[in-house]
Amino acid sequence: MSEKLLVIENLLGIADSVLIGGGMAFTFVKAQGGKIGSSLVEEDRLEYCRKLLERAKTQNLQLILPVDCVVSEDSASGQTEVVSINSIPENKKGLDIGPQTCNLFNAEIGKAKTILWNGPLGMFEIEAFASGTYSVARQVGRLTEKGAVSIIGGGDTAAAIAKAGLEKKMTHISTGGGAALEFLEGKTLPGVAALTDRVLAEKLA
Repeated sequence: MSEKLLVIENLLGIADSVLIGGGMAFTFVKAQGGKIGSSLVEEDRLEYCRKLLERAKTQNLQLILPVDCVVSEDSASGQTEVVSINSIPENKKGLDIGPQTCNLFNAEIGKAKTILWNGPLGMFEIEAFASGTYSVARQVGRLTEKGAVSIIGGGDTAAAIAKAGLEKKMTHISTGGGAALEFLEGKTLPGVAALTDRVLAEKLA
């Protein structure tokens, strides 16, 4: 999560909407006072998340969190239920976004002409927790077919798209997830800087 917070902060001033799902959503939910059970959380980032949420609110920026999630005591147990993301039982953890969140996210994505996606929305490697990721992947694929540009971050996101069989539906799937995150943070990548310098040199020649 830590490496993505700067990306979110940077995108808040650029993107029409920023949707937060997957494991990092729970730190934001707890920062708002929600009960997240035994879900993944970064305690040392709670204050940072509060500040981002406050910035989004005061500047009228669209920072959208899940409203429900699929929970289980153990990812291997097979026993799941859908609950409000603010009221997860103490002995359970959130492992996928729920159906209401799928509808919420897909409706927001439906407005987009450019879609940047980094990070699965649940533990997609296990079928019981893959529905949210696949639902959003299908929506991104539909929008791409209609002319939207879809850019998929590397690593787990690319693996999820591949598992869903939707690689050919996307505009571009990055193989450099870490570099992509640095670029989205607003950093200058060495390769990009070198190309920029070369173009500038050619213009001045």
